[in-house]
Amino acid sequence: MSAISSSPFSLAEITSEGIKPDEYEEIVQRLGRHPNKAELGMFGVMWSEHCCYKNSRPLLKQFPTEGDRILVGPGENAGVVDLGDGLQLAFKIESHNHPSAVEPFQGAATGVGGILRDIFTMGARPIAILNSLRFGSLEDGRTKRLFSGVVEGISHYGNCVGVPTVGGEVYFDPAYSGNPLVNAMALGLMETSEIVKSGASGMGNPVLYVGSTTGRDGMGGASFASAELTEESEKDRPAVQVGDPFLEKSLIEACLEAFKTGAVVAAQDMGAAGITCSTAEMAAKGGVGIEFDLDKIPVRETGMVPYEYLLSESQERMLFVAHKGREQELIDIFHRWGLQAVVAGTVISEPIVRILFKGEVAAEIPATALSDNTPIYHRELLAEPPEYARQAWEWTPESLPTATEEGIEIQGSTKTWNDILLQLLDTPTIASKRWVYRQYDHQVQNNTVLVPGGADAAVIRVRPLETPLTGVKEGTLHQTGVAATVDCNSRYVYLNPYEGAKAVVAEAARNLSCVGAEPIAVTDNLNFASPEKPVGYWQLAEACRGIADACREFQTPVTGGNVSLYNETVDATGTPQPIYPTPVIGMVGLVADIHKICGQAWQYEGDLIYLLGEKVDTATKVTLGGSEYLAAIHGTVAGQPPQVDFDLEMRVQAVCREGIRQSWIRSAHDSSEGGIAIALAESCISGNLGAEIHLDLPSNPSQRWDNILFGEGGARIIVSVSPEQQTAWETYLEEKLSKNWQKIGQVAKTAENFRVITADNTPLLNVSITDMSDRWSNCIERRLTT
Repeated sequence: MSAISSSPFSLAEITSEGIKPDEYEEIVQRLGRHPNKAELGMFGVMWSEHCCYKNSRPLLKQFPTEGDRILVGPGENAGVVDLGDGLQLAFKIESHNHPSAVEPFQGAATGVGGILRDIFTMGARPIAILNSLRFGSLEDGRTKRLFSGVVEGISHYGNCVGVPTVGGEVYFDPAYSGNPLVNAMALGLMETSEIVKSGASGMGNPVLYVGSTTGRDGMGGASFASAELTEESEKDRPAVQVGDPFLEKSLIEACLEAFKTGAVVAAQDMGAAGITCSTAEMAAKGGVGIEFDLDKIPVRETGMVPYEYLLSESQERMLFVAHKGREQELIDIFHRWGLQAVVAGTVISEPIVRILFKGEVAAEIPATALSDNTPIYHRELLAEPPEYARQAWEWTPESLPTATEEGIEIQGSTKTWNDILLQLLDTPTIASKRWVYRQYDHQVQNNTVLVPGGADAAVIRVRPLETPLTGVKEGTLHQTGVAATVDCNSRYVYLNPYEGAKAVVAEAARNLSCVGAEPIAVTDNLNFASPEKPVGYWQLAEACRGIADACREFQTPVTGGNVSLYNETVDATGTPQPIYPTPVIGMVGLVADIHKICGQAWQYEGDLIYLLGEKVDTATKVTLGGSEYLAAIHGTVAGQPPQVDFDLEMRVQAVCREGIRQSWIRSAHDSSEGGIAIALAESCISGNLGAEIHLDLPSNPSQRWDNILFGEGGARIIVSVSPEQQTAWETYLEEKLSKNWQKIGQVAKTAENFRVITADNTPLLNVSITDMSDRWSNCIERRLTT
């Protein structure tokens, strides 16, 4: 007889917890009995993809996780890297996609709160936030509401808690219309002498509940995050948490003060799955058990039952294991900060999680059954790429209209390259995100060196000069910095998950190199559709393989991250529509001297402009496949995305970093969406200076004119250099890059245009800075107000 046939729960009740029939059979086998309602809920959240990675864990094992700078890798609340000179950086990225789809403000706000707790739980003070966002078309009214609400939620929480939001990315595509992606990354500088871990230890040590009170908000949030969105999801608003950034600010200070006493053995954020997750993970990681009494928990609602206590995801809560006899010392600290703090449990030798309620055992489960010994699915990979990909790869540029020096014919009329450039600058994905970042306080804490919108990556001073830190060498505090970026071209990954994922890692490293930072480590957020469908699993598996290979090449180990699957919605016909596969890479880099960095804007009239990477006349890796030009101008998503040449990519990036360190390079900007024409235009707009670009190409070059201007790939960076440094700079280029560079022009006066001229003096582009700036700077505002 099957366990389900004799179960006290109906099949509908079991599946409503996110548990599959065969998983229920496994639960009964492990317990030797049927679970009660509370235990069923505990298994439901802990065996969700969000908590146990049951579909993705085998794929994540291929990521490189060790390196000279890695102090803490995957498995803890956040990764930690060694910056040298006694400085240690904690960082992590997490998603809050489904909550943001049904309640954008609170969904995004609590996403920020959750990632900050992952950082300070390690003993680090949060110093910066970044975000990676995806929405549908801005022509759609619902998308406008979601977009506005998410940005407001991020700004509200970050601004109130006093952590600067220093960078990020925003993409718009119909693939995300029903399922926006909200990924938040945070960085923190270690303040404690020892990194705080989460494994419980010490028989008889007290377990403290600290922070806010517990309510019914966020019920089953982990399961909600691991299920497909449907029209019924709007009814799941109780699964969306409610945050209090002011209380979190107090929690940051109280936790850091508590850690410095040495009285804390272990700490764990109550994030997904709340009390269930924190007790189970702390017990399992320590190889011990925890007995926990729900009657001791401070609540803000009456009549709560064990199921609700255990699945609540009320925000701003933590679990501590304290040294026995020192619990009151910790309680006094939290009370001084106006926070709850009670002894609610004990570390026990039996490796179980035992939950008490009203003097009785409400739940009793082996800790490993909830945490690390969870179901794992080894799914079969497609024998060949799916049909959609094979069809997309058949596309060739020859299917496009003929491109001449004058322009290209589109829908019966000729568009000049000026027209195309302005249209691309007016595309929300390419256009300035000023409307977004001006709502963020990016200068709080006074450590932001490069502000949003002015560079390819954020740069943060790691510690103000006046703040002492034990073990830090004298004279280093004023100059050491950290650069951070979040990147993903999901269209590339959709077309070819393996090559696209490699390109994501390469672009993240390139963005760091463009500000002068050495890439050192990665955190990833894997946003994909259902892995239970062959195409979805193929995309996930191939992207993970690409990330693993690229991270090994760049020597940027993965310190942890987040997996968010089942990101899809149902269209008007009832057909499931998956999102584009979106593996967001958060990468951090070391800046040895914050006085030797640069942004993307031209700095001085007369500076020489160089293209590093593939030259315009001999490029083989530059392509229109998967490009923004192909999608925005021709309405086509097809072709193969650019393939990464690791050797060239790393040589170009190393040259850029060294050029910045030597003060040869005054500006640097990578060529990504929109190709070199857009990269050059953005440097003009940012610096309010024109540019005269000479492409020594004949009237009939070997490549299409649109590929020359708007093709993507080729490990390319646009830099400007002082004429006084030309000889030293070009000598260095010849030595390091051989033929993979060219001088293409000169920075012009403020009032002059952005001009691109061929060998016979034919102007391909001649556009005023004013026209470009208007399109680029005001694109998003215009769409939100129409």
